[in-house]
Amino acid sequence: MDLKDKLLSSFLAFENSVDLENPVHDLRSEAIKNFEEKGFPSKKEEAWKYTSLNSLQKVDFSIFPKEESTLEYKDIKKYFLHEIDTYKIVFVDGVYSSYLSETTHDGVDVCLMSSAFSKPMFRQVIDVYFNKVASKDESLTTLNTAFCKEGAYIYIPKNKMPKKPIQILHLATGNEAALMLQPRNLVVVEENAEVQIIERHQSLTENEVFTNSVTEIFAAKDANVDYYKVQNDANTASLVDNTYISQKDNSVVRVHTFSFGGKLIRNNLNFYQNGERIDSTLKGVTILGEKQHVDHHTLVHHAQPNCESHQDYKGIFGEKSTGVFNGKIIVDQIAQKTNAFQQNNNILISDKATINTKPQLEIFADDVKCSHGCTIGQLDEEALFYLRSRGIPKKEATALLMYAFANNVLESVRIPEVKTRINKIIANKLGVRVGFEL
Repeated sequence: MDLKDKLLSSFLAFENSVDLENPVHDLRSEAIKNFEEKGFPSKKEEAWKYTSLNSLQKVDFSIFPKEESTLEYKDIKKYFLHEIDTYKIVFVDGVYSSYLSETTHDGVDVCLMSSAFSKPMFRQVIDVYFNKVASKDESLTTLNTAFCKEGAYIYIPKNKMPKKPIQILHLATGNEAALMLQPRNLVVVEENAEVQIIERHQSLTENEVFTNSVTEIFAAKDANVDYYKVQNDANTASLVDNTYISQKDNSVVRVHTFSFGGKLIRNNLNFYQNGERIDSTLKGVTILGEKQHVDHHTLVHHAQPNCESHQDYKGIFGEKSTGVFNGKIIVDQIAQKTNAFQQNNNILISDKATINTKPQLEIFADDVKCSHGCTIGQLDEEALFYLRSRGIPKKEATALLMYAFANNVLESVRIPEVKTRINKIIANKLGVRVGFEL
């Protein structure tokens, strides 16, 4: 039995295990029909031309964990941003860990999707926002909707800001020979509210893990959202991360994606600007080696005038790694005075590494300022020679050039401890020790 058939047969058992009066019951039923019709995406589709999921479909994944796992904080502390105090929503093999988490309802709601589904006090938010911006046609998104049960629920009311940042951490322990996880996150930030979120998926095992995640983010008028995705996983872990963002007037949403490890990572990041004077930022740093594969697939849809978007993705690829960047900007005819920037720069440090990049513009307005571009090259030999002539060893000189290459992405990180952590990960990936901050 292949993975699609196993998922379809498992859906009935899943439905019997959850509340049929759940507000998303009908959505689940519609979604599984959609997935049954479409199946897993293939390389025949333009959007998946350079990324194949065939190998994952042959693995006998457990759809539901058979037993709950327990972890000690000291054993996983390094995966948290423990340098600062944060709220924490932690899942172990898809199951919420109250022992490792710190949630709150003190003016804001930082808790679980299962609570939001089951408690009447959250029903209005679920009815208004859940599954409203997520794609109804993208097959892996609909698969997640069909099996959605648990994840992070974050609601920030008007004029509020959590007392501290929020961390969402998904851990896989290896209790299953192969495990599939499908977390669902909902983030609603009302008018003039703010939030900072750090998300990480981490496998603690060499067993196969396949995570199919969906996050919906709603930023109301004058809202401000900072979202950081840290992807530095084991070589047996695969992640498909679907993020959908709806913005209203004067809102600012920034998403930084740091992809440093994993067998296969696919980031689908979709921004929908539904108002004026909106600012959207999409930035990413990728450093890969071995046979790792990362695919960044972005969309910014400018539907109203006087808005901005800024995309800047940097990639460093070594050994037999593969990178993909497929970015699209759509400017509707009404969206005059749009300012949209898109750039993807890549360095290949191995003759066997591969990058496929395709920045795109679809512009139907005539009074806009839009640009896009990409570069693929190697390290500047003259710059490397200059540094070595000043007594800097080749390895450290190479690392300095790499840091300089990624610097303009990191400089927009607004949580200093996140920037410090990313600096350390980059230094570790490059195999050097550095005594400075970017």
